[in-house]
Amino acid sequence: MRFGLFGSAQAPRGAPDSARGYQEFVEWNVEAEALGYHASFLVEHHFTGIGQVSASLTLLTWVAARTRSLRIGTAVLVLPWHNPVLLAEQAATLDLLSGGRLDFGVGKGYRRNEFDGFCMAIEEADARFEEALDVIAKAWSSNARFSHRGTYWRFDDIVVEPPPAQTPHPPIWIAAGSAPSVARVARRGACLLLDQFALPETIGERVAQYHAERAAAGHPSRPLSVAVARDVYVANDRADLEQALAQQARAHRQMVELSQFPDDRHRSHILSYVDRPGGTQASGLFGTPDQVARGLEALRAQGVDYVLINGGRAQRETLRRFARHVMPDFV
Repeated sequence: MRFGLFGSAQAPRGAPDSARGYQEFVEWNVEAEALGYHASFLVEHHFTGIGQVSASLTLLTWVAARTRSLRIGTAVLVLPWHNPVLLAEQAATLDLLSGGRLDFGVGKGYRRNEFDGFCMAIEEADARFEEALDVIAKAWSSNARFSHRGTYWRFDDIVVEPPPAQTPHPPIWIAAGSAPSVARVARRGACLLLDQFALPETIGERVAQYHAERAAAGHPSRPLSVAVARDVYVANDRADLEQALAQQARAHRQMVELSQFPDDRHRSHILSYVDRPGGTQASGLFGTPDQVARGLEALRAQGVDYVLINGGRAQRETLRRFARHVMPDFV
């Protein structure tokens, strides 16, 4: 199995040193590379009031400059909010500067308040996502000038520079949380990002569906094409675990609040897990090294070979303990 990191950093307004969270994020990515982690995937969020990362590619450029082998990923850039040509240029620049280490993870977004903040109808998210991704893929693969006339974007006689380092372009990773969305990812031949909350049995169904749909669409199989995010905490003892679980419960409550909609017409996928007790914690890997290892075994039995670890606010200590006490038995 391969292991990467999944998470964020914070630079809250009004803090004595707003840069500190970003600086610590860069430093623990440097350490993660030394510990043998394969990649680091960074989120994108806006208007939270808690200082979550908004300029993902900018922060990842600092990480790339400080590392040599760690793959640099986005999980995810929300395409409806971005000019696709400008985003293609920025991502290609990072791919070049990192020596071809970019994993381009994208999604359509799910927080209503973010769409409202951008004065954009969330009902347009699917169509905006598909159009933007088509433009980006063409921008990276076309050496000739082209024009685009779409519903949301128009470009005249352009050639996108610079080209990315990877050919034909950086791997495209798409977040999916349902059978129809998994099918769309597979048909595109993109890599698949699966969420933190689905139970191993559901993950297994989605992994099997993805590989079957991908083969049916004529896309060759490739290793490490499915990544599964998990909340992880490797505990020293019971008291340590209980404190970590309490912190995580607070973080999940905050995440759920940010995902709430003012009506029931649209529901974030996260809210479907809230309907059952402990739903957002049920699939996390928490406990002693042996307990965490058993959780990984359950995922491996479902065909998972790539896990992205979200250590929450104890990210750095968790990645150390995981690398020393769990990872050796799986790599």
